[in-house]
Amino acid sequence: DKTVYTTDKLTDYALDWMKSLKKDQPFFTYLSHKGVHAMFEPAARHKDKYAGKDIVSPPSMYITATDSSKRYGTITEPKTTVNKADMPAWVAKQRYSWHGVDYMYHGEFQFDNFYRRYCETLLAVDESIGKVTRWLEENGLAENTLVIYMGDNGFSFGEHGLIDKRHAYEESMRVPLLAWSPSLIAKGVVINQMILNLDIAPTILELAGIARPADMQGQSFLGLLKGQAPSKWRDKVYYEYYWEFSFPQTPTIFSVRSDRYKYIFNQGVWDANELYDLQADPYEMNNLIRKPDLQQVAADLKKDLWDWLEKTGGLQIPLKKIYEKRNDHIYQGYY
Repeated sequence: DKTVYTTDKLTDYALDWMKSLKKDQPFFTYLSHKGVHAMFEPAARHKDKYAGKDIVSPPSMYITATDSSKRYGTITEPKTTVNKADMPAWVAKQRYSWHGVDYMYHGEFQFDNFYRRYCETLLAVDESIGKVTRWLEENGLAENTLVIYMGDNGFSFGEHGLIDKRHAYEESMRVPLLAWSPSLIAKGVVINQMILNLDIAPTILELAGIARPADMQGQSFLGLLKGQAPSKWRDKVYYEYYWEFSFPQTPTIFSVRSDRYKYIFNQGVWDANELYDLQADPYEMNNLIRKPDLQQVAADLKKDLWDWLEKTGGLQIPLKKIYEKRNDHIYQGYY
């Protein structure tokens, strides 16, 4: 039915299910929207809402630019040191590829319009969240309910000349996470500790008074939501991405991130690895991997990363058996 917009329909399903419950019955609702997964298709009521609006490019968009590169939107001049010399070659070359701003999705989209479509598609998701929270308030449930709003992965919109995800820059690694519960969380609270999607399940279990299984990864951040300082919290986050046949531009990548530094190991390519000071360089434009006074920092993070990979069984590259009929000559297509 082309008259039905999926984001709206999923919202209706969730609300109808919650309305069917007894008033005093505890519930858990998982409402998962696909709306802002590329390719972006806004609702008819939102289409072209941002047509012609100027797009402000991210500061790192032009770190990989050449004289022939395209220019998009209002250019934001970097306010921190830019180090083009130590940018990995695979990143620079991807600018004019499937996941690069100059030839995105094989030239199917122009960057400015692609970003506008994303923003237009997000409007229906915003409306969905509004409908759910209003229903909770109107039915006296807001004070006794925790709403967690998050994404399943990050996404680049021009940073380092890239679009999409997979790489280890902040735009890909980090996801939005908002929590709302009027009786539990004070307004305007910002949690600076590093929270993972692995922590969602333990948090919900604690809130429900259910013990976390011993083999469940992650830790509850319910105390953080309440404003309580934890006695112990993680000081690093680890990241792994394995090369995919369907998206060969991005290599296998391993990374470790602390509050200040991020170390990126580009596996399987003869290229530079990366070290960034996220406090001084939040847009990751100054690779410090060759800086003499930070060699020990890089070495310590590298050891920590490889020890973690070894401990968690990450030293073997996972392979997927190909069942589909594929043509072995890649230039004739691989399906």
